Amino acid sequence: MKVAVAGASGYAGGELLRLVDAHPELELWRAAAGAAAGLPVADLHPQLPHLASTTFVETRAATLADADLVALALPHGESAALAAQLPTTVPIIDLGADFRLDEAADWEHYYGGTHAGTWTYGLPELPGARDRVCASTRVANPGCYVTAVTLALAPLLLAGLVSGDDIVVVAASGTSGAGRALKPALMASEVMGSMSAYKVGGGHQHTPEIAQNLRSATGSGVSLSFTPTLAPMSRGILATCSARAVSGVEEADVLDALDAAYADEPFVHLLPPGRWPQTGATSGSNSVHLQAALDARAGRVTVVAAEDNLVKGAAGQAVQNANLMLGLPETMGLSAVGVAP
Repeated sequence: MKVAVAGASGYAGGELLRLVDAHPELELWRAAAGAAAGLPVADLHPQLPHLASTTFVETRAATLADADLVALALPHGESAALAAQLPTTVPIIDLGADFRLDEAADWEHYYGGTHAGTWTYGLPELPGARDRVCASTRVANPGCYVTAVTLALAPLLLAGLVSGDDIVVVAASGTSGAGRALKPALMASEVMGSMSAYKVGGGHQHTPEIAQNLRSATGSGVSLSFTPTLAPMSRGILATCSARAVSGVEEADVLDALDAAYADEPFVHLLPPGRWPQTGATSGSNSVHLQAALDARAGRVTVVAAEDNLVKGAAGQAVQNANLMLGLPETMGLSAVGVAP
């Protein structure tokens, strides 16, 4: 099946090229990248030397429309216009934020401009989501932070073990999460040996998406404080997610709820007692690692989640959704095994 990738020159786009190229049932049909059109793919993605004879094409609907599936790895706000020009019969997965949010006011506040609408939300591990993705031709891939936080807390909210009125998340991401554009704050000499917080005070664009997912889980409003931090690593997310425990909840209840939610999931793993998630253990994989504890004195539950932001947080999840949309085995072309050290 022929896959076209728009935004193929970026980090998430490059990861999509890698995964599609290695997939037994998918063929890389077009790699589109605006300013890089005409350049060999391997010039920007040296990890793909066998694509040295493949060149980036212009990002135009006409060059993508004959694919069996189109993946859009474009900057936020750029997918909607291109998607509108593609045939309605062509399945599309958007790795950007254009179609994730339900509320137009949230889009306008965090991204600006006009809300393009809402597509099927592509986080297959959420209740009912897998069937919806299978039946869809338009899927919005979740944000990287959002994937980790949602998978950490949604089962506990659904089980009524924690309250949604006092959720605090502090999450660290590698520099690839900020994209490939040159920015002084992302230079190696600024990042190496240092950590920093950014968009503090509810300013991060993933905040409304996390809140949207957790509202769906709890069935009512949530109060969320989300603080992202930049870590001196190229890829990975470690999210520390805390919520107030409902009276009478024991740590065993929390672990049982997470185990019940993900026991049959190929890419979400509750770690054995005493072992805590590490970003290095998920690197290169489509997995999320989870562990939880109850702080009885504080009356709070903490769930820690680790993932590779470019795989389960972006390209790997897109391939997982593509498999479902195209009627292929969900795990095909994806690995739950990380690369370490």
